[in-house]
Amino acid sequence: MNIEKQTAQLERIKTKLGQALRKDAEFAEFGASSHQYRLEDKLTAGTLADWEAQYGIKLPEPFARFLTEIGNGGAGPYYGIYPLEQATSYTELPALQGRAALHPGMSAEEWNILTEPLTGERDISDEEYEEARNKALGGMLCIGTQGCEYEMCLVLEGEHRGRVVYTSDFYPDRPFFFVYEDNFLDWYERWLDEIILDYDNAWFGSRLPGDENTLIQLYRNTPDEKLQAKALEAMFKFKRIAPATLKFLSNVAGQVSRDANTAISLLCKTSFAAGRPYLLKLLQSDDSEGALRALSILHTYGKNEDRTEFIPVIRQRLERINDAETLRYAGYILKDCDAVNLRDFAHFLCHASLVMQTTAIYAVRECGNKQESWEIIEQMFRTGGTEVLRSSISHWDVIPHEKLLPYYKAIWPEYKGNPNFREKFAACLRELHLPDDYFG
Repeated sequence: MNIEKQTAQLERIKTKLGQALRKDAEFAEFGASSHQYRLEDKLTAGTLADWEAQYGIKLPEPFARFLTEIGNGGAGPYYGIYPLEQATSYTELPALQGRAALHPGMSAEEWNILTEPLTGERDISDEEYEEARNKALGGMLCIGTQGCEYEMCLVLEGEHRGRVVYTSDFYPDRPFFFVYEDNFLDWYERWLDEIILDYDNAWFGSRLPGDENTLIQLYRNTPDEKLQAKALEAMFKFKRIAPATLKFLSNVAGQVSRDANTAISLLCKTSFAAGRPYLLKLLQSDDSEGALRALSILHTYGKNEDRTEFIPVIRQRLERINDAETLRYAGYILKDCDAVNLRDFAHFLCHASLVMQTTAIYAVRECGNKQESWEIIEQMFRTGGTEVLRSSISHWDVIPHEKLLPYYKAIWPEYKGNPNFREKFAACLRELHLPDDYFG
């Protein structure tokens, strides 16, 4: 980027910082309450020169100009940009002055070879671990945090100098992510643009840039299926979409393709009414993975919608569910709609799988009048063993029915020392008009 364009961009950023603050005056964007769109005092040219001389590093010009002309850290993506001194303190010196080992599009195989000492099962010394870690993070400066294990780094040398990289803990097959922009200022200005445009900024920078039309044209024109998928995924940043985008997504959702479920998710996120018929069809299909996706979408984007017509479909689907994750989502939705019936879950409560049993126990936790289904519960206790009994006590309390008392009596010694659980047992006895010492 030439000096004139960079200067103009810096002026735009100054203006957009004020616009972003006005747009997000309540600091609702992730991390905004931390930096509040305030900047630290600008770094002097002399201080920057001293830092570069001390470490033998020339900062990429877009970042250096940000520090000296905008501010030495402060407002920025996630929890903001570190001041240079803080960034340096959070970066190991061997990594700061090392050679860059990472590159965009790094294969899982390359990554695994680079990070094997950090992710493998063999024991290594602290010194070996630090050496391997600094090699993987070589040639980068830690410029901010996204929270938890996630950080933002700036590449300082090599072919990709100036690029921003999102890092995390080291895991096999998961190379660190290079953002799409070529330099710090482009990445930073995109962050401001997406706030001003009221995009959903969760995991900012991890999705393709571009407005609705740009992403639609990319999807239509690229022969690369992976790029098509990324173009669709990038649309999750839109809180609202134009009618033309709605029509485009409806066309994708109506096709038998790998992208149909993503399009249905996007429709339901931005216009639940438009996505409803596709969601019902997906839930009624013979595709078990599609049914799980439909339930997940319905749980995520249908919370404030009328889901009455989905209830009988979900109840019918229960007969074909054979995995705990799908059962869990079905339980969420039926519970939210006040439509949980314990007898609908009887098969799962008495299932051979402990995971399915405990998932079903949680799903019907708020179902009333469990005493009326004591036969099911007794069978569950009889076949499920102690773990199932513990799970039911945890989520249901103690069901007051005489046929269940032998099971509770057997496990009483485990709970009698806990005042909270002891009261649950006592309440059961009171309801059955039994003495307090019935369990011994």
